[in-house]
Amino acid sequence: MTADGPHDHGTGTDDSAPPGSESTATAAHPAPLADDRGGQGGGILGRAYRALTFGIISVVSLIAFEASAVNTAMPAAARALDGIGLYAFGFSAFFTASLFAMALAGEWSDRRGPLGPLFSGIAAFGAGLLIAADAGTMGKFIVGRGVQGVGGGLVVVALYVVVGRAYPERLRPSIMASFSAAWVVPVIVGPLVAGTVTEQFGWRWVFLAIPVLILPPLVVMLPALRKLPRNRPGPSGGVRQVLGSRRCLLALAVAVGACLLQYAGQHPSWSALLPAAAGLALLAPAIVRLLPRGTFRAARGLPSVVLLRGLAAGALVAAESFIPLMLVTQRGLSATLAGLSLTGGGLTWALGSYVQTRPRLEPYRERLMGLGMVLLAVAIALVPLALIDEVPVGIVAAAWTVGGFGMGLNISSAGVLLLKLSRPEEAGSNSASLQMSDALGNVTFVGLGGVLFVAFGGGSIATHSAPAVVGAATASDPAAFVAVFATMTAVALAAGAVAAYRLK
Repeated sequence: MTADGPHDHGTGTDDSAPPGSESTATAAHPAPLADDRGGQGGGILGRAYRALTFGIISVVSLIAFEASAVNTAMPAAARALDGIGLYAFGFSAFFTASLFAMALAGEWSDRRGPLGPLFSGIAAFGAGLLIAADAGTMGKFIVGRGVQGVGGGLVVVALYVVVGRAYPERLRPSIMASFSAAWVVPVIVGPLVAGTVTEQFGWRWVFLAIPVLILPPLVVMLPALRKLPRNRPGPSGGVRQVLGSRRCLLALAVAVGACLLQYAGQHPSWSALLPAAAGLALLAPAIVRLLPRGTFRAARGLPSVVLLRGLAAGALVAAESFIPLMLVTQRGLSATLAGLSLTGGGLTWALGSYVQTRPRLEPYRERLMGLGMVLLAVAIALVPLALIDEVPVGIVAAAWTVGGFGMGLNISSAGVLLLKLSRPEEAGSNSASLQMSDALGNVTFVGLGGVLFVAFGGGSIATHSAPAVVGAATASDPAAFVAVFATMTAVALAAGAVAAYRLK
């Protein structure tokens, strides 16, 4: 992901550098919190890194809990707001908004440091949750999810920049693994809590409760973040210059184009041709300029890492978004049990991420990423077997443990490779590019999943009086789910081919 506008990285000295770092550290060549040779820093939980590591884990855990809880509550929310036909928009609005926010965060971080986007993102994330909780229509709910996406996009890029500036290269695989480990408790507790709250008190309370969790990460992270080398804003580092940068404008075009294309895809008629054409005209040239040259032809090195991340994340999220809806509508599971079916994937994701940190596996990182994609493809292909009444519904949980392990191998390794292939002064923009590919993959394939779901009859699910059941299945509904999962299996296999042949 490339095509950046001009950057002002600052050249001033830093008067807040922690002990053990050089006072002349610059934004382009920031000093780590401790000696890269081991010394005072130790591991990511050593004295020099402990507070920052706990803060990062807290923030990632918050995001993980939200994702797990929303996946569980979404079928009930869509039913209550009469929005089953717009079900996919509840997810894609988050990812579409995050596209612009990620580009903004990359520019903001490179010019002024990661603290601004990090804390602004956390605030926006909480505001979006409150908007969604107050929604009386599916439209307002989708707006709230979009505001959440802005917050999430700012936060995730800022965290990558923090990792690149604060941790030496030898510790980055471990801190990337901690990102995955931070999902373990939320994926266990999230579905159970969210399902219980949804069934006993209503889905709105799921969204209202999460903002309470925002303050603890702020308290934990702030002291450690203040010790990072700070950028000195230059003449082109103001808010207006950041928002008006070429990269941010391109990202805005991509986000608007993605919205128009998904709208057109879910409203098949002659009148939809105009928004479809406008969306394509905005998205196609912008995304080519926003990502590294050669991304869409899988050029070796960084472009293929970026492409792989988008394919992998998009396939996973699109499939995962429809699993709770399938289990609730087709097999009659409660919201709690449907959400818990995804729990095993979070646990094995952390395991796969831990495995990729082993030093002896470093020479085989590209092969690990290819293996991870094959495992994800197998997992997605097994999920629709649950549509057969004779097949135990537990097949979904079993399959997702396999897919989660594959994603753990893949996603953490992609982050490590990105930082390895990036110059220090490009850490922000390249991290934004990786996350934008992630978000673009999510938008593209969740949107495609929504189009397929509606096209094959999924939008015709009839409402049902039972509180635990979103709707009664119609004859065409199973085909709608099969279409989604078969397509995402093919996407995961394509990602595996990229990893196998183009990463080196």
